[in-house]
Amino acid sequence: MSRVNTAETLLFLLLTVGLAGCATKPPDNVDNLCAVFTEHPSWYDHAKRSEERWGTPIAIQMAFIHQESSFRQTVRPPRERFLGVIPLPRKSSAFGYSQAQNPAWQDYMDDTGRRGARRSSIRDALDFIGWYNDVSHRRLSIPKTDAQRLYLAYHEGHGGYSRGTWRNKPALQNVAQRVSRQAHTYADQLQACESQFRCRHFWQVWPFCS
Repeated sequence: MSRVNTAETLLFLLLTVGLAGCATKPPDNVDNLCAVFTEHPSWYDHAKRSEERWGTPIAIQMAFIHQESSFRQTVRPPRERFLGVIPLPRKSSAFGYSQAQNPAWQDYMDDTGRRGARRSSIRDALDFIGWYNDVSHRRLSIPKTDAQRLYLAYHEGHGGYSRGTWRNKPALQNVAQRVSRQAHTYADQLQACESQFRCRHFWQVWPFCS
């Protein structure tokens, strides 16, 4: 092997390792929100900021991500293979924590002006979920505390929800109910531990934080 090829190989390996090091590992226990925030405390800050901006409770935001990606940063829909070998196009452009598709993500960036937002960023994914649910609330009159109906609109799109496309999809209705149950579980868990995340910064002192 020539010195040039060896150098190129080493550079490729270094870049691969570097990129892998930048990836965020999913939480070990995705079913316990206190454990999730203990492992990734900055995620609480991002979820809280989205809640304050858009009104979707933290527990519902996190239940959406639990369902959509299991907190995996760069997950995409699987590819089917023709004859078991040739990869076919993916069924959708969904990507990242929120599994937002290209058109919805573009609408989000255009509406908020956040041109650099990335679907592989938990901060941006949580803000997207808050924004989308805010639109669902304004267009469809869905309460921001109704995880089940918010998820149906999230999955089907605002037009699809209005047309009732979800009514003939019992599997989707079951998923929406599961998201609602997860949100309730997360809310109960967060009630017991939120103070340790809300007031952990040195500038968050009593009486301004409690």
